[in-house]
Amino acid sequence: MLQSQDPSLSGPARGADLPGRDRLLAFFTAIAIVTVLYVGRDVFVPIAVAILLSFVLAPVILVLRRVKVPRTAAAVVVVIATFVGLLALGSVIALQTSDLVAELPKYRLNLSEKIRSVKEATGGSGTFERTMDMIQDLGRELEAPDPAKAVSEEGGPFATGGRPLPVEIREPPPGTLGTLSAVMAPLLHPLATLGIIFIFVLFILLQREDLRNRFVRLAGAHDIQRTTAALDDAGRRLSRFFLTQVALNAAFGTVIGLGLWLIGVPSPLLFGIAAAVLRFVPYVGAAVAAALPIGFALAVDPGWTMVLSAAVLFIVVEPLVGHVIEPLLYGRSTGLSPVAVIAAATFWTWLWGPIGLLLSTPLTLCLVVLGRHVESLEFLDVALGDRPPLSDSELLYQRLLAGDPVEAAASAEDVLRQTDLDAYCDGVVLPALKLAQRDAARGALDAERQARIRDTLADLLEHLPAPEEKLAADGEGVDDARPRPEGPSVLVLPARSVLDEAAAQLLVYRLTADGVAAEAAAPGGARRLATGQAGVIILAYLSPATPAHRRYTIRSLTRDRTGRRVVVADFMAEGPPPVLQGEAAAVSTVRGAVEAAQVDAPASAPSAPALVPARAGAA
Repeated sequence: MLQSQDPSLSGPARGADLPGRDRLLAFFTAIAIVTVLYVGRDVFVPIAVAILLSFVLAPVILVLRRVKVPRTAAAVVVVIATFVGLLALGSVIALQTSDLVAELPKYRLNLSEKIRSVKEATGGSGTFERTMDMIQDLGRELEAPDPAKAVSEEGGPFATGGRPLPVEIREPPPGTLGTLSAVMAPLLHPLATLGIIFIFVLFILLQREDLRNRFVRLAGAHDIQRTTAALDDAGRRLSRFFLTQVALNAAFGTVIGLGLWLIGVPSPLLFGIAAAVLRFVPYVGAAVAAALPIGFALAVDPGWTMVLSAAVLFIVVEPLVGHVIEPLLYGRSTGLSPVAVIAAATFWTWLWGPIGLLLSTPLTLCLVVLGRHVESLEFLDVALGDRPPLSDSELLYQRLLAGDPVEAAASAEDVLRQTDLDAYCDGVVLPALKLAQRDAARGALDAERQARIRDTLADLLEHLPAPEEKLAADGEGVDDARPRPEGPSVLVLPARSVLDEAAAQLLVYRLTADGVAAEAAAPGGARRLATGQAGVIILAYLSPATPAHRRYTIRSLTRDRTGRRVVVADFMAEGPPPVLQGEAAAVSTVRGAVEAAQVDAPASAPSAPALVPARAGAA
């Protein structure tokens, strides 16, 4: 008995610690993964590049397989051709860069003339001149010798005449092996990394099916169909995206190189290749690619024609590619949110350096695709993807909780542009109110926040455009000759709670939109309504109600008037609405309540279906 009273030994208490322990375990697991990726970057970077490169080359191999080329031959040919192509591209870049550096001193006079012209344009003694003087003073201060050090050296043992003796250390001239070593040393590491990458690519392409089957075994052997579908979809999407991006950036670099050649900028091939490579870097890559040739044109051209032409070339080509061609080729976006792209670029650059910056978007896209297919990794899709994290109803409920009708109205207008009013009321507003009712039922929503939801919804409905306004905006015209009743023909009675009042407001708005004179009463006004003139009364239920409460309310509303119709709108009912007694009808949607109310309402549509009364005495 004592053991059962000890909260530390009870089952619920132990279970309550499990989510916290799981989150702590996931946190330390993430830290361990990041640490391993950082420490082992010399190993993981070639593997990551090889995997991404295999996605690019896989479609090419599939094309060769369709023309009866054996798998091994196709993989070897494609890998060798890619390796040779990259080596040739690197050689071209090296030669072009060396030529460019050798020519830079020739253009020093042009730069001096442009600086002088800028100084004259700014007035000589203005801000520009003061800034340049300050920079020169700082440079002279940094180059000046340390006085204390000079004094200490004057009295040194090797001083002659008060000045130190200069000492120069010269190394013997290197031999043939030394010269070869000095030339090859900077190239060995990149060449070794490139060789490792292509070895990985070759084996990944040769063993593609075997690696896929092993991944299926590790990731989801209990549901092979779902795991296979996820892998096929992810591989197809990633291959198409990477191949399209490579082709598009290569075409962008080609256009830029040809344009710079026509303008007359030296080394256009180098700048075209740089533009193609830098465009893989999100957001800033295109700007850097433009700054390089524009800056060089500034030094080459004595005037400003070449500079302006190069700037216009990038201003025209980059928006055309980024905002017109890219959306046509692979959709509106890459599937990543803009914030995720920036955060991923920062993270991968910190983790793996410049190569991480180039790989940031493809690697993050892989994580998003993985999150869309693996349930346990869904948080990656939510955190990094561009799909809305909240549904329309969840977003509306969140805005109602925050008391923000402005954003809620803006979201509602977006939804109403794509659907009709009934779909919005039953598909967005009503599910949002159901979420509020569920939170209220479990004690997570106090009376103050329920009142805020009701008042915010009232403001939202007041600012939504009426259907007549939407028709007039579309040019369809509105029939102003239809009858308008003088008094309310439908009264909406909230059953009990504040959230029932919110549901009643929604019903009044929807009925008014159809031209029905509707009005909402306060909760508990059944006795006052019993003496009213309304022919139809709708009981709005979000809060739970027993059959006895419904029967009592219906009898009190129909006691003093024969033929009055009562519609019970039980919005929390699951499945078909319950059958009620006498002249009462039950519905569970806003559209159903509107149709039931318009059967006998004076301004109802003539095509509204008749409602057959339910069996008497049923609960």
